[in-house]
Amino acid sequence: MAIYLSSQKIIKEWIDYNNHMNVTYYLLIFDKYGADTLNNIFKMGEHSAKTTGKSTMIVESNITYNQELRVDDEVDINLIFFDHDKKRLQYKMEMIHKEKKYLASTIEILALYVDLNTRKVSEFEAEKVKIMDDYIKKNSSNFKSENLKFSTKLKKS
Repeated sequence: MAIYLSSQKIIKEWIDYNNHMNVTYYLLIFDKYGADTLNNIFKMGEHSAKTTGKSTMIVESNITYNQELRVDDEVDINLIFFDHDKKRLQYKMEMIHKEKKYLASTIEILALYVDLNTRKVSEFEAEKVKIMDDYIKKNSSNFKSENLKFSTKLKKS
């Protein structure tokens, strides 16, 4: 069972000449309605960037386009995997057609925690590690770890 993050309706401006959603907007939806939601849960989003000078930056992604989406379709963005080490986040999300329940797309992300003042990678503060570890403990039974691309990039101690 995936963890619901948000929903989004496909708008006319995202439709291309093939009469379906252009690839650009899959990434936009995952970023704005998935990654931003996660960053807020873990206190690493916009508020953190503005108040602590620390946030995340995506360094790698792997996206699949499983089935097309069309104007006025609605999708749910769900988290299907999450893990971290001292400086990195790894997560995978899925985009599910709300009405027809088909898998439209997936994205796997590797992100770094960055001090925006020095523009260098930083270790997570203890408070953020606790939030992430508690989240994993609470939700790990819902995670799917198959077909992950970036697991070897986490440096677990």
